[in-house]
Amino acid sequence: MKVCYQNARIILPDAVRNGCLMTENGMISQVAFGCDARLEGADRTVDCAGMYLSPGFIDIHVHGAGGHDFMEGGDAIYAAARCHMLHGTTSIVPTTLTGSRQDLLNFVDSFNEIELEREGCPHILGLHLEGPYFAAAQAGAQNPAYLRCPEPDEYEEVLRRTNRVRRWSFAVELDGSDRFLQVLHRHNIVTSIAHSDADCRQVMHAHDLGLRCMTHFYSCMTSVQRKHAYRCAGAVEAGYLLDEMFVEVIADGSHLPAELLQLIYKVKGARRICLITDSMCAAGMPDGEYSLGGVPCIKEDGVAKLLDRSAFAGSVATTDMLVRTFLQLTGAPVWDVVRMASLTPAELMGIDSHTGSIQVGKAADLLVFDEEIQVFHVAVGGRIEFSRL
Repeated sequence: MKVCYQNARIILPDAVRNGCLMTENGMISQVAFGCDARLEGADRTVDCAGMYLSPGFIDIHVHGAGGHDFMEGGDAIYAAARCHMLHGTTSIVPTTLTGSRQDLLNFVDSFNEIELEREGCPHILGLHLEGPYFAAAQAGAQNPAYLRCPEPDEYEEVLRRTNRVRRWSFAVELDGSDRFLQVLHRHNIVTSIAHSDADCRQVMHAHDLGLRCMTHFYSCMTSVQRKHAYRCAGAVEAGYLLDEMFVEVIADGSHLPAELLQLIYKVKGARRICLITDSMCAAGMPDGEYSLGGVPCIKEDGVAKLLDRSAFAGSVATTDMLVRTFLQLTGAPVWDVVRMASLTPAELMGIDSHTGSIQVGKAADLLVFDEEIQVFHVAVGGRIEFSRL
C-alpha cells in the first residue's frame, strides 16, 4: 500500500522543511519539498495539518512500561514495547537487570523465542544486557547481591546461546574486564560503561580497547574526586574528553538538571548524545509502589525512587517526554533533539543505513507530532499502528 503524508514539516537531521512523503512496501519511496509539494498515486493520504513528520524514536536502554518488566519475558515484552510505541518509539532494545547466572541464562533462552517483528509492536532490535558486572559502590537500583566480576564461562555461555545480544553495559575497571571487552568487540556487540568506579584513565584505556558508550551519563559513575589530596578526573570527564564516545542521557528533568543537559549538549553535540528512557515498569502507570528486579521502589514526582528515597530506580519516562523536556530545558533546535532520539542511537547500533532518519530507501518508521511533542500518528515499517489523523 502507498501512503502519502501531506502538509508536513519534515524533520531532517539538520533542518525542518515543508513537504510531503510517500511510503511503499514499508519503505520511504519519495520525498518532495516545498509548501505546494504534491505526490500522486497514494492508496491512503495522511494530512499532517502542518505538524512535524519525524523519524521514529529509537530507545536503546529501557526496562519496561505499562506495568510490565521485560525480565518477565513472553507477552510482557510485547505489552511493554507497545506501550512505548504509542509514545513514538518505533525501535526498541529491551534491557535486563542484574540477577543470578541462572536468571541471566533463563532470560536469554526465553528471549530467543520471541518475535522481533510483530504487528502492534515496534521493531525489537535485540538485547541490552545491563550487568551483572558492576561495582558494588555504584549499584544504584541494581540488586547488590548479584554483582560480580566478568566470568568468562558465564558470558561465553550467554554468547553461545544467543546471537541477539546487541549491547552490554559493565564496569570497565573490574578484574577480567579487558578480556570481556575484547570478546564483545569480536562479536560486534556495542560496549558501554555503567555502574562503575573507574577513573578517567581507566575509561580511556577501555576506549582504546573499543569501548563505545557511557550508560546513563552521570548516573552511577565517578566524577572529579581526591586521591591522596590530589584531584583526579573521573569517568564523566573521560566522556567529555573522548570526542568519539557516545553518551546516554535520561532527559526526564529529574535525573539531570537543566544546567547539565545544557553542558552535555554544548560539549558532546547531537551526534554523540542518545536520549534513553531507562524506564521501568511504572512508565505509563499511576503513582505508587512497584518493583525493579525484586528491589522495591516507588513512583512519585515523575520518577521512580528506592523506597528510602536515597537513589533513583530508573525512570518512568517515554521517549516523547524526553524530546519535549530536552527542548524545553536546553533550547536546542528540534532537529537536533529528534536526532538524539533517532539517528544518533541508530548510528551507535549500526542500523543507520536503513532507519533513524527520513530518507528515500529507509524504513518508513515515522511519527507525526505537534509543537508540544504530542504524538498523533505512528508507523512502523510503513504499517500504521496508531493514528488520530
